[in-house]
Amino acid sequence: MSNTNTSIGQYMALALQPVMVGAKEKADIGRNLEHITELAFAAKNVTEIELPVRLYAIPEGALQGFTDEIFDWDHVDMVQRLAIEVPGEETRYLGDLARSLDAFIIAQAKVIHPEFAERFFNCAFVVNPQGEVIHKHYKLQVFAREHSTVPHDVWDKWVELYGEGLDAFFPVTDTDIGRIGCLICMEGSFPETARGLAMNGAELIYRPSYPEPYVGNGLWEVQNRARALDNTVYMVSPNPAAYAVSADSRFPLDMFGGESMIVNYQGQIIGKHQSGGAASYAGAIINIDALREYRQQTLWGNWLKDLRTEQYRPIYAEPQYEKNRCIEQPPLKHAENDKVVRAAVERMFERGVYKRPAK
Repeated sequence: MSNTNTSIGQYMALALQPVMVGAKEKADIGRNLEHITELAFAAKNVTEIELPVRLYAIPEGALQGFTDEIFDWDHVDMVQRLAIEVPGEETRYLGDLARSLDAFIIAQAKVIHPEFAERFFNCAFVVNPQGEVIHKHYKLQVFAREHSTVPHDVWDKWVELYGEGLDAFFPVTDTDIGRIGCLICMEGSFPETARGLAMNGAELIYRPSYPEPYVGNGLWEVQNRARALDNTVYMVSPNPAAYAVSADSRFPLDMFGGESMIVNYQGQIIGKHQSGGAASYAGAIINIDALREYRQQTLWGNWLKDLRTEQYRPIYAEPQYEKNRCIEQPPLKHAENDKVVRAAVERMFERGVYKRPAK
């Protein structure tokens, strides 16, 4: 965990809920950034009548959209056409915005990694009020239709570069609004990602974006509340309001269902906004000092203190998903990747974890 800072107090956090446009080239990202700026200042104008806004969280896809996934682009083509650098031109724009807002911004993008040629990663990053990128997290688990490389896909090189400690996979950065960690979309479906961040000191976790029907049927809320409760952390979870598949789209599509939310360290929703198809935001007061006091005093809800770590090791003793898949070849397109996923399901039956249905 990296350390930078000191005091906190109470502040307002906003989970922005923009309408995003699918980019086809890097120049298209500017349209989304302009919309985010307008939304952020509108939200600031209203919510700072209560407390200063110190954190703006932007959902996954809000810069680039999900163009490569929807149109099943070749991975290397995506690297050349749409993946960005962090830091880079887009984060400089967000840095200027952070300075104007006098606040932290957390966002996500599909990014180039300097150590892996012809690969892109899904990255969450934090920009401080001075406009600097102070934190990066590379997504560890991807949805079956997502083409991003993850550290497990290039395991041997990743470990050579970063080691196998918590910081290599679950980085946390200490700021004056609390210790911040990030996970992205599907990572929130796995208890381990949030637990790794919590065990590395996280107090506030950014978890953006989840698609329909998994917002409307409650999975998004259940996961966000569970990750907060399990780890005694705040969850700040922005989700898009609507999505125009391209700049030529006549109407935006409500593919995500909104329901941006902020959850406190007892698993209670303290800010939430439904979709409605128009840009908006969820806001809530974050009190990191209260969280720290609760962790210190409670003999009940601070679950990490009670972990008997040795007894959980056998769960993960046997590898399940093939590592190093993308060292020699890029991530596959949908049809070929489906075969890899089906093979992983089959291994669960072969190991006796799953039992086959009667028919």
